[in-house]
Amino acid sequence: MKKISDITTLGFALFAMFFGAGNLLLPPLIGLSSGSQWDSAILGFGLTGILLPFLGVLAVINSGETFNDLGNRSHPYIATILGIMIMLGIGPLIAIPRTAATTFEVGLLPTFPNLSPIWGSVLFFAITFTLSIRPSKVVDVIGNFLTPVLLILLLGLILMGIWHPISSDFATKIVKSEAFKIGFMEGYQTLDVLASVIFTGIIISAAKMKGYEKLKDKNKIVTSAGLLAAIFLFLIYGGLVLLGATSGFPLTDEVKRAELLLYISHQIFGRYGTTAISLSIALACLTTAIALTCAVGTFFSKLSGGRVSYQWIVTICCILSGVLAITGVEYIIQVAYPFLAFIYPIVITLVLYVLVFGRILSTNLPFIGAMIGTTLVSTIYLLSSFDLHLQGAEHLVQAIPLAKYELWWVLPSFASFLLFLLFDYWRKRQAA
Repeated sequence: MKKISDITTLGFALFAMFFGAGNLLLPPLIGLSSGSQWDSAILGFGLTGILLPFLGVLAVINSGETFNDLGNRSHPYIATILGIMIMLGIGPLIAIPRTAATTFEVGLLPTFPNLSPIWGSVLFFAITFTLSIRPSKVVDVIGNFLTPVLLILLLGLILMGIWHPISSDFATKIVKSEAFKIGFMEGYQTLDVLASVIFTGIIISAAKMKGYEKLKDKNKIVTSAGLLAAIFLFLIYGGLVLLGATSGFPLTDEVKRAELLLYISHQIFGRYGTTAISLSIALACLTTAIALTCAVGTFFSKLSGGRVSYQWIVTICCILSGVLAITGVEYIIQVAYPFLAFIYPIVITLVLYVLVFGRILSTNLPFIGAMIGTTLVSTIYLLSSFDLHLQGAEHLVQAIPLAKYELWWVLPSFASFLLFLLFDYWRKRQAA
């Protein structure tokens, strides 16, 4: 009984950590855009928005207990640099202020139209700071209290929408492959692969505190928690996609995700819809911000060798995030895109190659090669976002198979992986 309770607590906590602002806003527009082929869109979104983050959990478990253990499969220096970039991205520079800005614009403004963004930010980060300053309690608080409320609100919205659909007319009719592509591409926007390699360490630490010290027991409980989180993500994502497909909302290029979600909630719950969905968004953003703040504090405190305390880093993180949150969601997303387009494929490469080849290969050189291949093409994309175009290189990248699916990094990473693997084999033969 205790084991089931622990799996539920850890699984709900992991679900809430993943399920932030974007995760709530993305699915309805996917459904609206895919129309009658909404089931194919769910499948595509599930691959990149659910399966890849779950694989990130497994990759960390199979490597050790933290992201550093995963990153060290390439090289300790690479792990440190990549870890810093991930933590700044999902921490105080992008993800945390975005959750606060989304809470203000979608969660608070509809109910309090005269509220200043400054006061919205102060309120959000006062709660975040209070629940993050003691990391040992954060998983239980999220898993036992915040997540059940969030799930009740979302499942109520979805079940009511399925039982009494808003409309039977689909806004668009497209082929299955196009719907799949829409869902597949939007799944990257969740950014949960970046979060998964960090959050897993928090869940593993919480599992150890609950008495799962043995490697087998610890891995089993965390894997089960990850699977439970993935199941609930699929149910919620699938339901929200279906609500978007049956919303009857006019599909135009000007559709805003927040407006669509608020429209759906209003149609289903009536005048209470706006309040309900606002509370859902606030809880989703808050749970994610708490988890990210804890992760930032733990990571940089360990990186400093304990010279800077966890509490001080959490304080600095909340202050910096609070200032940036005032700039608004659109500005944060605009500034974040180049960075995320660069770092996301690199982390996916690390996760997939370690998961597939980690138990076969004891050498780290092939993993370094795979990441170099991905980094090269990611750099070309990064430079182009700053209008520093390398015309020949850009055309070459676009010509790579799977580039139209934003998977331009797959073949270069695999080619580099094989090249470095052969070089490592040749080097060992020479040394023998």
